[in-house]
Amino acid sequence: MKKHIPNAITCCNLISGCVAVVFAVYGFYMLALWAIIAGAVFDFFDGMSARLLGVSSPIGKELDSLADVVTFGVAPSAMLFRLMANLNGMYRLEMEEGMLNNIVSIVFSHTPFLAFLMAAFSALRLAKFNLDERQTMGFIGLPTPANALFWGSLIVGWGPKVAFSPAIMPILFVLMLLSCYLLVSEIPMFALKFKTWGWKGNEVKWIFLATCLPLLILFGIGALAIIIAWYLVLSVATQKHAAK
Repeated sequence: MKKHIPNAITCCNLISGCVAVVFAVYGFYMLALWAIIAGAVFDFFDGMSARLLGVSSPIGKELDSLADVVTFGVAPSAMLFRLMANLNGMYRLEMEEGMLNNIVSIVFSHTPFLAFLMAAFSALRLAKFNLDERQTMGFIGLPTPANALFWGSLIVGWGPKVAFSPAIMPILFVLMLLSCYLLVSEIPMFALKFKTWGWKGNEVKWIFLATCLPLLILFGIGALAIIIAWYLVLSVATQKHAAK
């Protein structure tokens, strides 16, 4: 019986991702983000339960990646798609007030679908992770849960504050391309895995954790985007320091 527990938790991750996709498509961004967060919690506990119960298996590893593609790849892509589709609609209305260029209209009508490039690169990242034996105490490239939380937080936490408009479409597109690159990049990034709880050897991890709480208090759900950006900065800075 116990051998099925981790896979059952992984399936809960998958279901959370499916729910997030539905919420995202209908424009319920906050609910989609909470479903992604729930998926991240299940993703954390399925691996932990497998190790504690001593029932790790190849099928569990593959199932975990399949669930992660949906929760941390398709779901944030669907959120970005819906946002870009809404902004695209606003853009078309603005164009119609003047002289609507048919070519520009066709191009922009399909632009939101480019958001699903992020789902494809998330799948590539997860396939690469399964084959890469270097990622035991850290990551190579941006983890898919971090990328998903960044986009969910950006759309939910900062959308109402900065009043997303059609003018921000190019910025969103560039950020999406940057996410795709980071997912499959060779940039070493630290993981919150502790061999010991002391300061020595864990300086970067403790500094990172110490800054998370104040950011969450100050910015609420929008802090997740800042925290992921801070995580990237610390990882890159650590890499450069280690190379010297």
